[in-house]
Amino acid sequence: MAVNALQPGYTGEVKDRVELFHGNHLIYIGWDQHMMICAPVALPLPPTMPFGALISDVLPTTAFAAHPDWPRIDWSQVEWLRSGKPFKPDPGKSLADNGLGHKSALRLRTPGLDGIGATGS
Repeated sequence: MAVNALQPGYTGEVKDRVELFHGNHLIYIGWDQHMMICAPVALPLPPTMPFGALISDVLPTTAFAAHPDWPRIDWSQVEWLRSGKPFKPDPGKSLADNGLGHKSALRLRTPGLDGIGATGS
């Protein structure tokens, strides 16, 4: 059931508007079956960044890299979900050209890697 926590007539300022991110878009990224990182990371990224740079340059600097499964990822086997639906990103195209905009949700699945001792953690 959807919940609207705002009172009718609420006029507060929205603090995560795209114009407050200096040209970047906020992208949420989660890693399925790896709850050691208990929530998606939120990254302000330029929409012009190639998807391949997200994998090679950005993700290794996040909390994900602290997980013992991280170095074992076979990136050719990763399954990606954009807003809950499977998609195949083009590493040479920008985040925007891959359909990722402000406050997009991205998840990765790593077949064969199911967390520490296959516990999902």
